[in-house]
Amino acid sequence: MSLAVGIVGLPNVGKSTLFNALLKRQAALAANYPFATIEPNVGVVPVPDSRLAELAKVVGTEVIKPATVEFVDIAGLVRGAHRGEGLGNKFLHHIRETNLICQVLRAFDDQRVAREGAVDPAQDLATVRAELMLADLATLDKQAEPKGVTDRTVQQRWRHIQQLRDWLSAEQLPWQQLAKLGQSERPPATPVTAKSATAISTEPVAATARELNLLTAKPELIVLNVSESQLAAGIAELTRRYAAELTVPAHSLLVMSNLIESELSSLSAADQQLYLRQLGLEQSGLERLVTAAYRLLSLQSFLTAGEKEVRAWTISRGTTARQAAAVIHSDFAQKMINAQVINYTDFLKAGGWKPARDRGLIRTEGRDYLMRPDDVVEFRVGR
Repeated sequence: MSLAVGIVGLPNVGKSTLFNALLKRQAALAANYPFATIEPNVGVVPVPDSRLAELAKVVGTEVIKPATVEFVDIAGLVRGAHRGEGLGNKFLHHIRETNLICQVLRAFDDQRVAREGAVDPAQDLATVRAELMLADLATLDKQAEPKGVTDRTVQQRWRHIQQLRDWLSAEQLPWQQLAKLGQSERPPATPVTAKSATAISTEPVAATARELNLLTAKPELIVLNVSESQLAAGIAELTRRYAAELTVPAHSLLVMSNLIESELSSLSAADQQLYLRQLGLEQSGLERLVTAAYRLLSLQSFLTAGEKEVRAWTISRGTTARQAAAVIHSDFAQKMINAQVINYTDFLKAGGWKPARDRGLIRTEGRDYLMRPDDVVEFRVGR
């Protein structure tokens, strides 16, 4: 499955600088004036995954194919975008094509970089959110009430629209409300198979939001763009402080210096690690950004390892073996016989498929088996 992250925010907050760093090349025009990015720049970035190189050593292949994330650098938003101000119509259209909104907020103070509407992180966050909410309210207001219609599905959809409108009118983001309700309704134990899983009743509301392509139904990840000097306070402390100031969950806020990330992108892997250690950082911004995106979208990866290639495949949590097989090839969904599954760590210790089989470490799972993050899988498919 594809994962598309839209990088959004007010003009001159560091969106294109972050985008360039993520792609490890100057793919977007980072300029000191608004709307330097008019058409969205799109880049596909590999997901950092140290497991793949280890698997490649075991199976004896040099072909490694990591999971990928598509990043979209979208033109800067201004107040009134929902009415078409600035590049509003294009801005909103491009966000609708993404799975997750990564909002960049400016916290650095550099008089050489024009603000162009940016005031402070809290007000800037409120500005962008307000534009997205107003755009979604306009979408909901266009939906006609099904008067005289007795169809239960149609009536239920209208109730969902009313619920979404109530949230937005109260300045509540639908994705956050759905997440809260889903957590309270989720069964305490993780089911072993899809057949035993309990359906989440918020899903119909979420489905209506997806059908209408509501912007505020997309999860939001906030990147706070700080200076190198600000990082001296420590990421943990800055995250705590700004999460409280912005009234957002700490797990949806990433503190990073986009300028430092840009500098890191020009270094070798070894020099990157040295630079990060000097800054007191354990991971690059890219690694933390991708990890946070996976978590917010409830994604995980499973692994395949053969002589031709080692590969990571992105799936949603709760995906069955049959659904995972279809990610590799659509025909596999119908032709799948079973899945040969082994834990990643056990695979490495055993030294490959054959010795793992000899030791009885490989499990045979059926179509309804729920995939786990560290599964190394070989699907058996009929003709």
